[in-house]
Amino acid sequence: LPQVAKLMATNDISALPACDDSGTPIGMISEGDLLHSFGKRHGLRRSWWLSVLADSDRLTQLLADHVRSDRRCARDLMTTPVVSVSRSTGIGAIAGLLLRHHIKRVPVVDNGKIVGIVSRADITYALAQHPEALNDERHTRRRGGDSPLG
Repeated sequence: LPQVAKLMATNDISALPACDDSGTPIGMISEGDLLHSFGKRHGLRRSWWLSVLADSDRLTQLLADHVRSDRRCARDLMTTPVVSVSRSTGIGAIAGLLLRHHIKRVPVVDNGKIVGIVSRADITYALAQHPEALNDERHTRRRGGDSPLG
């Protein structure tokens, strides 16, 4: 778990896909997955991270110690099965999956391999730039970077 946390921090991301040896996605692990047990262990309410901000020295050290000492692996905490989409999945369909499965991001898979990840922020940005994207088929495939999704 310290390696997972370091990857997230180093790359400024909030989740990672977990893949088997062939690169096929088998789960997703998020900051929430890493931190859930810390909140439970210390009897913290759902928005416990506010306590870290308010009492940063004590809780930050406890959190760092918790992550370093946790001997579980990504497979112990990751969310399975993987909910994924293809390159041709439309923005509306992706948004529906996120809502239906109560997830914040979804991997884009091509031939069994992850080729990207679409997050709620990506959808928000794309729709802010191209509101017609929900009904316009030309924004359902990833193209050279017009927007995160279009």
